[in-house]
Amino acid sequence: MSRSERSPLLLAGLLAAAGVAHFASPRQFDATIPKVLPGSPRTWTYASGAVELALAAGLVAPRTRAVAAKATTAFFVGVFPANVKMAADWRHRPAPLKAAALARLPLQLPLVLWARGVARGGEGRS
Repeated sequence: MSRSERSPLLLAGLLAAAGVAHFASPRQFDATIPKVLPGSPRTWTYASGAVELALAAGLVAPRTRAVAAKATTAFFVGVFPANVKMAADWRHRPAPLKAAALARLPLQLPLVLWARGVARGGEGRS
């Protein structure tokens, strides 16, 4: 399997793992939901987990890969406010936790570029 064939599958695996985590440990994700969003944080947690699972499935199938990768790009941009909220909320936590929350912010860019690369049929990041 070439690197360009493996890249979408790795991205799908990352999304699938994150999606499952939203259902297995929803409480940690509930805390990252911006308060300006209507409804229960748990609803948003489950919805984002379901979206991640659907995106993962779309990335696996070559026929739906480009559309799913474009949607994944938009999803990664859309969840960035949750990462900002987490970084702000964790600013007074112990250094390793604060560092982990802050590290999520710049990591969003490679994820966006990876998904964009998959959408274009390129290797993106793998």
